[in-house]
Amino acid sequence: MKSYRKELTFNVPARRSFVNITGDVEGALAESGIKEGLCLVNAMHITASVFINDDEPGLHRDFEKWLEGLAPELPHNRYAHNTYEDNGDAHLKRSVMGREVVVAVTGGKLDFGPWEAIFYGEFDGKRPKRVLIKIIGE
Repeated sequence: MKSYRKELTFNVPARRSFVNITGDVEGALAESGIKEGLCLVNAMHITASVFINDDEPGLHRDFEKWLEGLAPELPHNRYAHNTYEDNGDAHLKRSVMGREVVVAVTGGKLDFGPWEAIFYGEFDGKRPKRVLIKIIGE
């Protein structure tokens, strides 16, 4: 069995954003040479997320509105975590959206259903953060 590891770095200029990283993951898969196996993609920061869903702007606005309703950014003093930083809401949003995804690799391609894409979700941006891609298989 082979394994391949690659890190992506994002520095999103806004506090929150959703970035389609499907092409980056497909590129890593091509670099790996792996044709059959599994591909793990995970956020390496506790205020960011990786998830699979549709690449549709209205859905992304719905996510933003829904997440802000669940864990509003303001006022910052609503969160006990905000003793040292003002990102308590970002930790909660990450918990809802998830840390990672695993996608089957079949015939050298990501084995997606219709409309599926991989996204990096940023909830406390304006600084560099990493995403890990780890591919194992033959």
